[in-house]
Amino acid sequence: MPRQVSRTTKRDRYHHGDLRAALIETAMELVAERGVQAFSMAEASRQLGVALSAPYRHFTDRDELLLAVGVRAGNLLVEAVTAERGGSAPQDRLVAVARGYVRFAAKHRALFETLFGMWSTANEPELEQASRPVKEAFQAGAMALSADDPVAAEALGLAVAATAHGHAELLHLGMFGTGEQGVELAVQRAAAATLALIDGRASLTS
Repeated sequence: MPRQVSRTTKRDRYHHGDLRAALIETAMELVAERGVQAFSMAEASRQLGVALSAPYRHFTDRDELLLAVGVRAGNLLVEAVTAERGGSAPQDRLVAVARGYVRFAAKHRALFETLFGMWSTANEPELEQASRPVKEAFQAGAMALSADDPVAAEALGLAVAATAHGHAELLHLGMFGTGEQGVELAVQRAAAATLALIDGRASLTS
């Protein structure tokens, strides 16, 4: 008789005392499917089959749950930018981070918007928790191009991050067209702008 493999569902995780993690996972799925504005604590509760009051044992309100989603989205963004393939040279690695950033924004628009939408409501420690890994992804590449000068590395890393974010936002506005062709154009433009910043990096701290 074939062996049956048990599968753990989100409801099982709740009944094993992991409601907080199950709520974050469910919220991420709902946000990805319907967008941030359509998300509600009540719908997350229904998806998990728990009482409408159950989520409030772990999250004060909808914004606090979305903050947790934003933190997780930040981690996924870092995974995406570090997975983007580039050459072995320092400038290639930094360009790859910019490319991966734009690709993530295109593929996971709702999570991307959740991550940056929380900046207007989150307090300083929460912002630091969510943004630190993203900042470090840009700073690591910039440091290798800045002769270990932290001031120069911060200026370059911030400039490249702003460039990547700007291209992602313009992509969402349709400035590069639609579909995969639009995504690739935005990625290429972000990469070219990053190379221009690298070439002129001395002016960032002059």
